[in-house]
Amino acid sequence: MAGNAKSGKLAKSESMWAYLMVAPTVIGLLVLNIYPFLDTIKLSFSKTRPFGLYELRGVENFVQMFGSPEFWRANWNTLYFCILTVPLGILLALVVAVMLNTKIKGRTFFRAVFFLPMVVAPAAVAMVWKWIFNTEYGIINTLLAHKINWITDPNIVMITCAIVAIWSAIGYDAVLLLSGLQNISKSYYEAASLDGATKLQQFFHITLPMVSPTLFVVLIMRLMSSIKVYDLIYMMIEEANPALTSAQSLMYLFYRESYVSGNRGLGSAVVIWTVAVIGLVTVVQFWGQKKWVNYEV
Repeated sequence: MAGNAKSGKLAKSESMWAYLMVAPTVIGLLVLNIYPFLDTIKLSFSKTRPFGLYELRGVENFVQMFGSPEFWRANWNTLYFCILTVPLGILLALVVAVMLNTKIKGRTFFRAVFFLPMVVAPAAVAMVWKWIFNTEYGIINTLLAHKINWITDPNIVMITCAIVAIWSAIGYDAVLLLSGLQNISKSYYEAASLDGATKLQQFFHITLPMVSPTLFVVLIMRLMSSIKVYDLIYMMIEEANPALTSAQSLMYLFYRESYVSGNRGLGSAVVIWTVAVIGLVTVVQFWGQKKWVNYEV
């Protein structure tokens, strides 16, 4: 009986310590994520007043949102940004990862160089590229000897932002894909070489299927990041820029409605819509992974 009582006290003590260890994470999740999201849902059905007051208005904000041409333009801009950045960004990251996985001199140095943009503040990255794309004295126009309005032309402003986004994320995605490549057994390539398979055949029949789980994770992360893009556009496109309408994303629209116009109810409705879009895209991705993701070892 004494042994059972002692083991019971030990189990209770271990449980207490377990709860104490996870408590900061749980409290942070409740305070910083769950409560703000629930408050956002409440605000999306409300009309905000000065001094933090609000008045419930039902679905009025959503009716106004869906009837706004600016909202649908922001949806298209966000979709266009995803189309520009996600496929090309992941492709380039995969190419970089394959190159870094080979036996080349200075491989560690190149890994650090490609990963460097991820440790630099997004605001600093955007400001540097804003100078590079400057119409009058930017280095790109100087090299081209031709003035191109990279940031103020509505037809190419989103392409400009996409270039910066791809450059910023390619190193991080490449490192993730590199970890997946390094988990592939060399025996597969040795057996394929003995069978006379070329490097290209080995890539499509061994590398690509085996790295597909990591590729799937990178795809989810990159799509979510592209849908939520805000800081890059905010830093590169000024409020008075004539191309702002062509570059305004959903999150930028949320910022303008909530903090510029002061309509936090409508801004919250935009956030709820964005969360719903991300959820739908994620569900579709998990449904489609069965057709191309290979989890067999």
